[in-house]
Formats: sequence, C-alpha cells, structure tokens
Amino acid sequence: MYAHTPGPTGWHDLAEHLAGVARRAQGFCEWFGAGELGYWIGIFHDLGKLNREFQEYLLAQDEGRPAQSVPHSPWGAAFLYLALKNDPHWKELVLPIFGHHGGLPDAGCATSSLSQFLAEQPQAVETMKAYLAGLSLPQLRLSAHSPLRLELRIRMLFSALVDADYLDTEAHFDPGQAALRGQGPSLEELWRKLEADQDRLLAGTEDTLVNRVRREVYEACLRAASGPPGIYRLTVPTGGGKTRSSLAFALKHALIHGLRRVVVAIPYTSIIDQTAQVYQDILGEEAVLEHHSALEVPENEEQDQAIFRKRLAIENWDAPLIVTTTVQLFESLFSNRPSKARKIHRLARSVIVLDEVQTLPPELLHPTLDVLRALVEDYGVTVVLSTATQPAFEGNRWLEAFQGMELREIVPSYSQHFQVLKRVEYERHPQPISWQALAREIRGLPQVLVVVNTRRDALAVLEGLGDDPDAFHLSTLLCPAHRKKVLAEVQCRLQGGEPVRLISTQVVEAGVDLDFPVVWRAVGPLDRIVQAAGRCNREGKRGRGRVVIFEPAKGGSPKGPYKVGLEKARFLLQERPPERLHDPDLYREYFRRLFTDVDLDRKHIQAYREVLNYPEVAVRYRLIKDDTVSVVVPYEDALERLEAWRRTPSYHAWRRLQPYLVGLFRHEAQKKRDWLDEVSNNLYIWIGVYDDRRHRGLLEDLADPSDLVV
Repeated sequence: MYAHTPGPTGWHDLAEHLAGVARRAQGFCEWFGAGELGYWIGIFHDLGKLNREFQEYLLAQDEGRPAQSVPHSPWGAAFLYLALKNDPHWKELVLPIFGHHGGLPDAGCATSSLSQFLAEQPQAVETMKAYLAGLSLPQLRLSAHSPLRLELRIRMLFSALVDADYLDTEAHFDPGQAALRGQGPSLEELWRKLEADQDRLLAGTEDTLVNRVRREVYEACLRAASGPPGIYRLTVPTGGGKTRSSLAFALKHALIHGLRRVVVAIPYTSIIDQTAQVYQDILGEEAVLEHHSALEVPENEEQDQAIFRKRLAIENWDAPLIVTTTVQLFESLFSNRPSKARKIHRLARSVIVLDEVQTLPPELLHPTLDVLRALVEDYGVTVVLSTATQPAFEGNRWLEAFQGMELREIVPSYSQHFQVLKRVEYERHPQPISWQALAREIRGLPQVLVVVNTRRDALAVLEGLGDDPDAFHLSTLLCPAHRKKVLAEVQCRLQGGEPVRLISTQVVEAGVDLDFPVVWRAVGPLDRIVQAAGRCNREGKRGRGRVVIFEPAKGGSPKGPYKVGLEKARFLLQERPPERLHDPDLYREYFRRLFTDVDLDRKHIQAYREVLNYPEVAVRYRLIKDDTVSVVVPYEDALERLEAWRRTPSYHAWRRLQPYLVGLFRHEAQKKRDWLDEVSNNLYIWIGVYDDRRHRGLLEDLADPSDLVV
C-alpha cells in the first residue's frame, strides 16, 4: 500500500507515511500536553488510502492517465467517530482528521457526513480494523474543556496534523528541500548577537535625552524578562526604542522560561519590512523569517505532484524569529483552512509581540482577546502588548476576555518618559484645507511628511505637487522591495539635509524610523495622529518639531471602526487642547469611549466558536473584510524570481518572491482583468503600468488594502 506516487527514492509506503506523520504530530503536540492525541491523529489521518480504488487512482497518476480523485479523509475520521461517539470529547480526534485536506468542518455537518459514510461503506471499517490490529498505540486520554477552549484545542491539533503531513510528504518528494528546514540559529545565538550589538550601540551613541530614555526602556525590558509567562504591556513613547527593546525582552524571556520562538506581529497598515531589516542587521538575514503574503493553493484531496509542491511551500513558521502581519497571525488563528492553520501550533510556548496593539479592530476584540488569553493559559504563551497608545483592555466592563487577568507593565514608570520626550508641538489648522492649498503649503517646506487617510487622497496631494522632483509617495500598492528603496532614499535625504516631501497613507505610521522636522496629519483616529507625530523630531535634536493636524476639505475616510475612531478623535480634539496629546491617560479615555460605542463581537463569532462551526468563524473573522489576491509587479528581478517559483515551487522560492508582491482586493482585481495575467490560484502578474520612477506604484484607480476598509 502506498501513500504517494514515487519520489526520488521510489513509492511512498503508506505504513511509513502514517508512522512518520504520527511521530511528527506527536512531537508538535507535546508542546501543549497532547502528544498522544497527535500520534493518534497521525496514524488515522490517511487510513482511507487503504481503499483499493485509491491505490488504483495513485497508479493512474503515476502513469499519467486521467483519473477521478478518490476521497480518503473520511475513513479514519469515521472509524474514530464510530468508536468514540458516546464520548463527548470525540471531536478532538475526529474533526482534525476529517478536515486535514478540505478544512475544519462544522461539527454538526461532520456528524451527518460521517454517519452517512458508515452507512454507505460498512466494509471500510473492517478494512481499517484489519490494518490496525498489528499496531501499538499510546493510551488515549481525552479530557474535558469548555466549549471555547475545546474549539482552540481542535485548531491546534489540526494545525499539528497538517504540518506533520506536509513535512513528511515533502521529505518524500523533495528530501533536499526538507533538509533545509530548521537550520536557523538558536535563540541563544540570537541573544548573544543582540547583546553584542547593544554594547556596540551604547559605545557609539551620543548621550542625548532621547537615547537616555531608550536605554532606560531597554534595561526595564531586561529586568521584566525574568517575570512569569503571561500578558505584559510595553508602553513607550514613539521613538523610545520599542523595536529593539521588545526584542530584548522577548529573547531573554524565552531563554529564561524555555520558550521556542518569538513572533512579532505588526499591523497590516504598517510596513513590516523595516522591522525585519532592523532585526536582520542585528541578528543576520538567516535568523529572521519575514512573512508578508500567504500562498493560496487548492485545498482538496488531489494527489497531483504540481499541487503537492505548492502545498508544501506554505509557510509553517519553523524559525526562531518571525516578523509577520497582524492579519497573518489572527486570520490564521481563526481560519479553518489547512494552508492558513498549518503554522499556528508553533505558537505554543512562544513569545508573541503585538506591535501597535491599539490597531486591533474593535468589532473583533472579544474573540481576539479570548484566544490570546487561551494561548497564555493553555499553551504557555507570553503576549506583549506594545504601543505608545495603550488601549484599556482590563478593568473595562465591555471587555470580558481579560477580566481577572494580571497585565504586567514592563516599564512601570512609562508616564515620565512621555513627559520627558515632548519633542513636538501639536497645532490645529484653523479651517478645512483643499489638496491644492495643502500642496502649496508644503511646497515651501524643504522637509515634510504628509499622512492622509486613503491612497486616493495621497495621489490627490501628489497631483497638486505636479512634477516636484523632491516628492515621494508610500502606500502598500508599492511592493515591499520598492517601499524599502523609497524609505532608504527618504532617510538619506533627511540625514543629508536635502529637500524631501513624503506623501503617505497610514503605512508610514507604525515602526518606520523617519525623522522629519514637520508632519501634517489629516484628522484620523487619535492613536494614528500620535503615531504620525512619532515621525517628527524623532531623535529630539531640533528642540521641538511641528505637527499640524488638519481637516481635508474633500478627504476620504475608511469605513467601519476607523471612521468611528476618527469621529471620537475629532470630538476629543475639540474638547481638549492639542497639548493633551502628550498625556497617555488621554489615550485610555479615547479607547474607553471607542469600546463603548462599538460592538466588540459584532459578527457573533464567539457563538459560532462554541458550537464548533469552523467555516462560519473563518468567514466572519476578517481583519480585512474583502478577500485579497497576490500580484507580482514588474520591479527589479521580480519576474526572474517568479519564473524560479513556477519552475520549482518551494517555500524558499516563495520567500524570495514575497518582496515583489502587492495585495489587491479580489473585487478590484476582477475589474482590472485586462491588467492581470493569472499564474495560479490567487497569484497574478501585473501587466499594467507600474510607476517606479515617480514611486506611485500601481497607477490604476485601485483601493489600497492598507486603507482599512472593514
């Protein structure tokens, strides 16, 4: 009996595959105390391949003959359902097996499907009994869990099974590629490199007020790292060194407590390139996995090798340091699809740093925080809530998820840092201003950053600037490699005292190390205004920088919670003088008001989680409402990298291609079909205009996914 068609060393023996997957899944699940369950689901997951019809299908595949795919996932799931259906915990084993190709199902629908399978194919049970008679399985222990904790446990078991299955299959088809996995440096090596780099930095840094605050924050992070695993808050003014200090806390904390990896999640409205680059400069390129875009593949039971290779290239976060997006992290935690869920078991016994945590969508906060709490309490995770503008998660009667939990402050004296680092003066522009008038204002400023709420607004400002050779543009419709190049040029001009006028969407606000003397920010959510101010007089060398908050005469605004936040900020700014923006207590008041007026589980996700309706949860939990597709843009050697991916799909080839991908909303991609050439499922080449000379990126009338349309 075979599991897969021949690889470099011949056919893939079914018994070897089942045992290999069982051992891998057991090892993955031991990190959260469920090793024996991992072994069981590994043994049972592909028992359907005992079916003679499936073996004939494999033979046809090998000989190149057309053949109809033969489903195999229901077999092992049906066997365990029959054996355990009187035990209320049967779903822990059955649902991961049943969904390991097509996705986690709705538990009610799975029950009906398995009952029908058993009625229609009674011989399948006898076939599996005969095979299992000679096997020795560990003692099975199924324990009680609350409905929501069971829901997450099934996800983690599912993730471990999918990853184990893909890895064992990869070892069969591509042993060379499999050998490259898990070869990165250890956390101990990363810590030693960070310590050495910190010593070098301190030796060559001026003793300025800003640098003293950064040093104090770093040292506070080292002291706090010895605290117990749990939930921590890192509250630091913009420019206070959060990127480096949060990494120091995470690495040292992981080493002290025997944790496995660090995952840094940055909002999809920001640019993760720069954080990854900072870490790569310190730790080495091989130490950091930068994960932007998910690879979409058909999720079915076909055994075609081309599909297999694309499936195996899906990211599984097998690195000590992951820099990813908030979208990737949380949509994976709530997805029912194998390709997205594959990596989440690796969160067990890890440190998760949520950078700019205030950007979590309010209408999803209840399920989001509930899962974070479960990861902390059941999976040994430490969560760091990192921002300059801390939301009031605890002590808030509208937020149930964190009630009774201790949130430890990494920097207990953070409020004094806000008083010390008053590097800017805030002012309100007296009346609404047109884009043309704004362009005239900034044309007379040698160095200025303008942040607006949508990409269309940014392009309107650029149009007002005409052919200004010193004007630059940033949005997520520039590919990451292009954004990195623009940022490098902007930084070079800032440091050299040369003219530079940067017009940007919100992507520039979180974690981007820019230091402008003047920033103009369109009225937006309060935390976004403060983040934009963090790009002004960042090093504190100009006395006070100037931050102008203005009302666009014809500006657009993203819908949903962003617009609610904008209105709350507008009201607060009318009530309070701009100087109050230096007070962290104002942010807590802002978020309390925001959370009061927003349904924190507007899509009733918790109710669907309780009844184990995984497909419905996946549909409802979306940080970006509309589906996006990945588009390769013709920038630098992008097309050569794409060709390498098409020739030999692998996770390495996909990682090399990611810096040249732009995300487009699916509905907009469908409108622009003439400008897109489909490569594979949800992957396209852009054959329209891509402006790399004036840094406009995709020039068609497209919405920017960073605009937070929810």
